[in-house]
Amino acid sequence: MSINAFISQEKNRILEELFSLIRIPSVSAHQHRQPEIAQCAVRWKELLLLAGADKAELMATKGNPVVYAEKMIDAAKPTVLVYGHYDVMPAEPLELWTSPAFEPEIRDGRIYARGADDDKGQSFMHLKAFEYLATNKLLTCNVKFLIEGEEEIGSVNLEDFCSENKELLACDTILVSDTSMLGADTPSITTGLRGLAYWQLEVSAANRDLHSGIFGGAVANPINELTKLLAGLTNSDGKILIPGFYDKVEEVSTEERKLIAQIPFDEEQYKKNLGITEVFGEKGYSTLERTGIRPTLELCGIWGGYTGEGSKTVLPAKAFAKLSARLVPNQKHEEIMKLVSDYLHQIAPSYIELKVIPLHGAESYVCPIDSSAYKAAEKAYEEVFGIRPLPVRRGGSIGVVPVFEKVLGVKPILMGFGLESDAIHSPNENFPLDLFFKGIQTITAFYKHFS
Repeated sequence: MSINAFISQEKNRILEELFSLIRIPSVSAHQHRQPEIAQCAVRWKELLLLAGADKAELMATKGNPVVYAEKMIDAAKPTVLVYGHYDVMPAEPLELWTSPAFEPEIRDGRIYARGADDDKGQSFMHLKAFEYLATNKLLTCNVKFLIEGEEEIGSVNLEDFCSENKELLACDTILVSDTSMLGADTPSITTGLRGLAYWQLEVSAANRDLHSGIFGGAVANPINELTKLLAGLTNSDGKILIPGFYDKVEEVSTEERKLIAQIPFDEEQYKKNLGITEVFGEKGYSTLERTGIRPTLELCGIWGGYTGEGSKTVLPAKAFAKLSARLVPNQKHEEIMKLVSDYLHQIAPSYIELKVIPLHGAESYVCPIDSSAYKAAEKAYEEVFGIRPLPVRRGGSIGVVPVFEKVLGVKPILMGFGLESDAIHSPNENFPLDLFFKGIQTITAFYKHFS
């Protein structure tokens, strides 16, 4: 049976199994979702065994469990480790979803639900490719699965898990599908990811909320002071003003910038899709360069004071913000975390109290395009999509990817099949059905070319 025949014959079952995962609201950022986290891990274990794994088990970490499975056909054969994550981002604001976030719905040729793409849908493609190969006795290498439950909160316990289980996770290559392509007709393989540093800021003044008429003008307003601090971190050209921030930034060669310029990119369509009139970013760089090879500093959230219905004349005691930086090769997230914290404390006025709390971080990653595993992935995309995939650096971060390189000594191959229009992390996240099934076909082809 061909992979296409398998998909055609088993389509309804494949989707229903995927939906059984999506229906579980495994939001790692919400502590009250711990029962659902455990439920989703168990469901992954069940599906891995049904697909043909010789064994599957839940392995404890200091946080959420890891699901590990394997099928070892011959110790002398190469081994592929498949990585994915079963946790998802919060679905809020729920009122912006057209259909319930955790009740998958197919419309307009897309699966709509939280996790449809990131990462339940993309991880599940590997499971079905594995099932096809195992069921039809076509596996020519060993396969291991590592499905974690903390990727959306920084994979905080996975480095320790990998260090403690290096022999168990030993492999020749690692496949990760948690990235996107340039377009449905323009396949690409992600060859670079930016790193991440993330903080929470807290500004305090008085010991309680105050009447804005009686105390306004005499006591510092934490919201005002927080916004002034944040406004001073970048200039009108999008340049980050923190001294030393760019010191270790990799300067990409003229040759690579020329290659980036050749990537198909319709800026007018890009603006139309996002509902913006102009793009904005660091002066002197294109949109693709800004999102791939340059660092950024972004305010991700801000709150404080009274935001309910009607008015309340209050001078708040505290104000808060979430701040993130995307980092490029040579920038270490621990160094940037300290650099930003030190600078904020340096410029903060004496009449407020500032707390800068580091939350999590990740290193950047660059993948070589001349390895046998990369070449196998390249051939697989070309076989299914009919066109050679482009190597592209992307702006996101996957913390575990540089961890795999550091701890296991293996460079992961980032075989993503999502699109920017999939709205991951946003309301109405979705995944095109045709790319979901093409992903299964491409992963199946990878094993053929890799072996």
